[in-house]
Amino acid sequence: MSTESIIFTGVAIYMVIMLGVGVYASKKTHTVTEFMVAGRGLPVWICSITVIATWFGGAIMMGGAGAAYDDGMLGVIEDPWGGALALLLIGFFFARLFRRLGIITVVDFMHQRFGAVAALGITITTLFSNIVWVGAMLVAFGLIFESLTFIPMETGIVAGALVIFVYTAIGGMWAVALTDFVQTVIIIVGLIVLLVVVLIDVGGWSAISPHLDKQTFRMIPLEHTGEEWLNYLRAWTIIGIVDISAQTLFQRIASAKDERVAQNSFYLGSIGYLSLGMIAVFLGIIGSVTMPDLASSESVIPELAKAHLHPVAIAIFVGAVLAAIMSTADSALLACSSVLAKNVLPVIKENPSDRLALLVARWAIPVCGIIAIAVAMKIQVVFDLMVNANILGLAAIIVPFVLGVWWKKANRAGALSAMAAGISVWLFTLLSAPELPADFMGLGACLVTMLVVTPLTQKFDPPRPLVDSDGNEIEATNRLGTLPLLLVRGQKPGS
Repeated sequence: MSTESIIFTGVAIYMVIMLGVGVYASKKTHTVTEFMVAGRGLPVWICSITVIATWFGGAIMMGGAGAAYDDGMLGVIEDPWGGALALLLIGFFFARLFRRLGIITVVDFMHQRFGAVAALGITITTLFSNIVWVGAMLVAFGLIFESLTFIPMETGIVAGALVIFVYTAIGGMWAVALTDFVQTVIIIVGLIVLLVVVLIDVGGWSAISPHLDKQTFRMIPLEHTGEEWLNYLRAWTIIGIVDISAQTLFQRIASAKDERVAQNSFYLGSIGYLSLGMIAVFLGIIGSVTMPDLASSESVIPELAKAHLHPVAIAIFVGAVLAAIMSTADSALLACSSVLAKNVLPVIKENPSDRLALLVARWAIPVCGIIAIAVAMKIQVVFDLMVNANILGLAAIIVPFVLGVWWKKANRAGALSAMAAGISVWLFTLLSAPELPADFMGLGACLVTMLVVTPLTQKFDPPRPLVDSDGNEIEATNRLGTLPLLLVRGQKPGS
């Protein structure tokens, strides 16, 4: 068999397995709650793996490796360093409280704390960021097919999208969680095999390191100018802070069996994600030495696979890359469908039935996916798509979201003023000083505005308390992620 035939066979088998898992998961999915948050029953081993798989996608396998190829460690501050930071912060500061709230979407939280306008803001941000994120994953999918099989990128994008649509729509969170487990195993095997084989073939790390630029592992700006430091801080916050409010991650918290599982899944996820991410980063750095003249740096990992692996191993590795891509894309699509069914549908039809909500959640997946395909066809650069998906969240959403959780005085007037200021400064900077990170400037304006306006508006706009899905005020103390990793016999899960 030719290399292309072996790859096609391996990919076909992989796709059939994913569809089979989706069909199996559909038997567990009969209600909206089961579809969106797996009945709130995920154990720590599945929950932590789905956290890793949600984050570890084509952005790091293609875009992150390409950024490391071009710029070394400074090129990957956003991801995987920022991604791992977000998971760690969620585990310590947010997981226990979010699980206690018992709500399904980040929109629910913003609506309870700050009202309908703030909820609309995060709805738009969530849909925009996740659809763009799916677009980035589909670009990565198309790049893999084009570089390894010479199939046009557009064909790969559409083919991959169809499979993701089907198993996510029929199985919901259960399908996503179970396929994430299979996909993560394949990712780990594929990356480790490729790294080991490449290092053996090139004569070990000692043969690579003398040829690296002395700044390869530098993690602070090369020039100490205001512009450089603003862009550097933006790199840490665009994912590391903004994605604290990511619906994809919020759903993992809501799906966890209890607070301890929610907390520890994010700790384990942060460690696992950074470890896997560093393998992709080092492959990119190795490729910068062994393949210095690539036309596209984002193709470095597929090119290393072609140069160093046997055709059968290439097929396995292609499965690993596709697993990474699909595990992120399905989560982002599920996030979109959950927001549309849970928060947008009730605006259109008052008190929709559970059956109608489930129907909308299922059909929203291919609808959002088709929009993502259009985005992927238009902007065919993985890393840029992934990073820029969060611009609205950084400029206007993350400040009221975080302060809404941790500042008892946070109120609607402060939140809405902050969001308006963030968007205004973002747009102004974008037009007047394009060399500066406009969304990061918006973040600063958003923070200052909320800190100033909130205390001044307490009397006529008193803050709303944190309440659960039934409208009951929750216990907001004892919320830091300090629960043990393992339960002592007789110890309650939340203690």
